[in-house]
Amino acid sequence: MSPVQPQRGLAAIRPYIPGKPVEEVQREYGLTDVIKLASNENPLGPSPRAMRALAEEVPRLHLYPDADSHDLRHALARHLNVRPDQMTVGNGADGLIVQTCLAYLDEGDEVITGHPTFPLYETYTHVMRARPVRVPLKDFRLDLEGMAAALTDRTKIVFVCNPNNPTGTIVTRTEVEAFLARVPDHVLVVFDEAYYEFVHADDFPDTLAYVREGRKNVLVLRTFSKIYGLAGVRLGYAVAEPEVLEPLLRVKEPFNVNRLAQAAGLAALEDDGFVDATLAATINGRQALCRGLERLGFSCVPSHTNFVLVRIGPKAREVAQRLLERGIIVRPCDLYDLPDYLRITIGTPMQNARLLRALEEIIHEM
Repeated sequence: MSPVQPQRGLAAIRPYIPGKPVEEVQREYGLTDVIKLASNENPLGPSPRAMRALAEEVPRLHLYPDADSHDLRHALARHLNVRPDQMTVGNGADGLIVQTCLAYLDEGDEVITGHPTFPLYETYTHVMRARPVRVPLKDFRLDLEGMAAALTDRTKIVFVCNPNNPTGTIVTRTEVEAFLARVPDHVLVVFDEAYYEFVHADDFPDTLAYVREGRKNVLVLRTFSKIYGLAGVRLGYAVAEPEVLEPLLRVKEPFNVNRLAQAAGLAALEDDGFVDATLAATINGRQALCRGLERLGFSCVPSHTNFVLVRIGPKAREVAQRLLERGIIVRPCDLYDLPDYLRITIGTPMQNARLLRALEEIIHEM
């Protein structure tokens, strides 16, 4: 008799490798002062209001959380000007991507994505034994015309990561509307907007307007991990018409959003001062970091987010390793089929300056 075998879809999966945690680098290299510029976390830390709410919630940790996330869901609905029944909350936007794939994909369905983009879309496409269809980026931007041309009768989901990870680029309102006009009703368009709060372009699409208009094949995903600094509690949300959300609710875990996440999210929504400070730090830091990188001879892809994609050249992975040995964690982009590039999170002014000094040293060494 043959040994126990995993399901067949796993054979096609390239494991997702997250950015190394600070603690691992400290142990591995015997360092104490380590900075992480790899996972697009908020360098200012969590929202202060969220931290106070977390402390107040600790005495209730013996109780299961509200399985419906009622208070947070209703607060989000008010904040976004949608109805509560157009809103669900999840264990990070990642968890909602998983729920979407579980709820909608059958074996043999097709899922269209840009390439490169966030790899979790393809991972759970394979888990469901559906078929990923990659459409290459054009000038580091999603090619929505190409994605529309790839639609077939077997297409079930299109993932539109906007801004796109790992490039930091956006597609415009005009491009999105032209794309949606070509998408048939049987195809679910998932807008993954993890970084939307950082975008200040006038032509960035308001995808929630499509939900408010009653479109029954649009789902918008967002997160508390970036602008609110709550990556550690895992909290995201989805906005869509109730008929679109109902299948996601059928496959969710019973208590998929813990008490701490719900309390932190409620408080963070009211922390406008922290959001403004994060935006200002990101914009100023991005400009200064890109100027410094270009002065060193590297080129940055113009970004609308809290990270930049930087062309280092054939020795990009070696540069990342040498930075690691100096206590600076950045993201090599081999996973994204961009081996000459590093993705670098915008840090504090001191962190950005330390990175630039280290890169200058490495250039002289190599």
